[in-house]
Amino acid sequence: MAKDYVSSVLKSLLLLLQLVLLIHDADSASTVKFLPGFDGPLPFELETGYIGVGEEEEVQLFYYFIKSERNPEEDPLLLWLSGGPGCSSISGLLFENGPLTMKLDAYNGSLPSLVSTTYSWTKLSNIIFLDQPVGTGFLMLGVFKAPKTNVVV
Repeated sequence: MAKDYVSSVLKSLLLLLQLVLLIHDADSASTVKFLPGFDGPLPFELETGYIGVGEEEEVQLFYYFIKSERNPEEDPLLLWLSGGPGCSSISGLLFENGPLTMKLDAYNGSLPSLVSTTYSWTKLSNIIFLDQPVGTGFLMLGVFKAPKTNVVV
């Protein structure tokens, strides 16, 4: 069963990559222009959405797609998969290699401020940040029963 699940995930990822490449010029209903905590419109193109996994697409994996800030049509496409169990890809986006990070201020009860970074991998590549495995991030589950250990994943 785990082998079938992995095969299904890989097929869905390939489909997602093809879809992104096919519709990169199309307007997306999931285009994000503003984020809470960031002053003004985003200085890069961000799309978010879900990709169905499983025979009946009972799992909907959430993704963030950020176009390259240099040359999206020519630059490579990277797929970012966070390494820890139970860790959303937003951690990589905000703390490791994305175009935004949280401004380190004393907590005052409000939303954290977001600021642009100079070290983002999106300066040279398109990136898909994918929330996985099942049970992390903003993904949605239908009747699918998530595995209880990382060994099963």
